Amino acid sequence: MKRLFLFLTLLFAIAAYGSKAYVANGDSDTVSVIDTATNSVVQTIGVGDRPGCIAITPDGSKAYVANGDSDNVSVIDTATNSVIQTISVGDRPVGIAITPDGSKAYVANYLSDNVSVIDTATNSVIQTISVGDGPVGIAITPDGSKAYVANYLSDNVSVIDTATNSVIQTIGVGNRPVCIAITPDGSKAYVANFLSDNVSVIDIATNSVIQTIGVGDGPQYVAITPDGSKAYVANYGSDNVSIIDIATNSVIQTIGVGRPTGVAITPDGSKAYVGNYLSDTVSVIDTATNSVIQTISVGDGPLEIAITPSTKQPSTSVTVPLAPQSLFILAGLILLAGTTRRKFA
Repeated sequence: MKRLFLFLTLLFAIAAYGSKAYVANGDSDTVSVIDTATNSVVQTIGVGDRPGCIAITPDGSKAYVANGDSDNVSVIDTATNSVIQTISVGDRPVGIAITPDGSKAYVANYLSDNVSVIDTATNSVIQTISVGDGPVGIAITPDGSKAYVANYLSDNVSVIDTATNSVIQTIGVGNRPVCIAITPDGSKAYVANFLSDNVSVIDIATNSVIQTIGVGDGPQYVAITPDGSKAYVANYGSDNVSIIDIATNSVIQTIGVGRPTGVAITPDGSKAYVGNYLSDTVSVIDTATNSVIQTISVGDGPLEIAITPSTKQPSTSVTVPLAPQSLFILAGLILLAGTTRRKFA
């Protein structure tokens, strides 16, 4: 049996540059490159040990891959699809997010209970921030002023002021929070609580939980549509995806998939890509009908998801119409045996 290292967010990671998507395969130590026009794998890139989370720079030029077992981050040049640098970080990095201006990457280190701050201009760690116990998922507000960190073992969320890189508040949430997604307008954060089978909704203005939404079994990833109308939640334990109406904070539909570990929404909001860890596949959901329209075979143990902003041809200038936090939704590392849940090892 394969070890189930699920890097949420985030699990498997997909990032599309124009017509391409990048999928982190946690059990084969690779990243699969998918042509999203044909939904076929066109390239495979070797990275570090147990890649699970990918964040793409706002200009789409680079992908940062958190490698959980090698304690580093691989930097991929998306023009050449090659690793151009490797950055040492903390112990077991499992989540990563990039600021809207692309200047910094924040990496959640699960076993060292901290967040490494990377300067993307030099690709060096410039600061380390202590947070709660077992940080896994990270999301950054659209204005870049705050980073929200899901602490799996302390059942709370640390709020980091990115100007000072200090924790300014801690918010209690559900049991074993693993992933955070922030709405495009920056008003709310949605936190997947793996062991309490629900999602906590945080009002960012007050940093307080204003609602709790029951979903499927073992939610471990949340992705929000570009228009902010819906949240897609990957439920690992019940093999499905819950769709939440953001206006009412209620589940309006459930879609059966494989053993889902991550979800990403395309920049135009027309499709959701879901990583299925045990079947080594990605399910493609048509968000208009909320039905699975295709299944793509990828590497061994696909984990988290991230999608790049829309672009024209690679030779033209890059535009970034989509809020960055919806592109770099982070995931946490969950160690499971079969379908039995247990804490990280």
